[in-house]
Amino acid sequence: MSDKTRKLALLAVGIALFVVLSLCLQVPVFENYYLCLGYVVMAVYCCSFGPLAGTVVGFFGVILYSVVISGMRGMPGWALGNLVIGIALGFAFRAAKKRKSPVLRAALLIVVIVTSTALGILVVKSETESLLYAQPFLVRAAKNTSAFIADAVMLVLSLPVCAALDKTAGKMFPGLVQTPAERS
Repeated sequence: MSDKTRKLALLAVGIALFVVLSLCLQVPVFENYYLCLGYVVMAVYCCSFGPLAGTVVGFFGVILYSVVISGMRGMPGWALGNLVIGIALGFAFRAAKKRKSPVLRAALLIVVIVTSTALGILVVKSETESLLYAQPFLVRAAKNTSAFIADAVMLVLSLPVCAALDKTAGKMFPGLVQTPAERS
């Protein structure tokens, strides 16, 4: 099997895992909002396979998840927000892996998670929905505050999973994980 085919298969598995975890393990945190456990998959892909892989998993995972549960309601903004989050988080993992101090690594990742999730959910998702639904931006941003909090918390909680699975991914998929040269 060619590397291109293996990469596509790995991305398809990631997208499927995003959808399955988002559907099957719903943890309610706010009225009408659940922790999206698909973000754990997105974070692992950003960590082990790079910004592009994590972004693709988050973007297409949200699209498929939204189609399955609600037929596109809320999807365009959420998918575009995941583009911002995936790219920022993928590059943050690259930068964090260069740090020797685990405290600095964690601090860098947490700052990027909170910042990129705020930008992706509170700004991009809210602006997209504001345009689609002809509602004021501040109304949409207020409605998306619970999504921002829950998604940021889920991504922060996924950091130990990313650390634990990164070495395993390197052993299982040696040609597909980020090489040290790609991480620098």
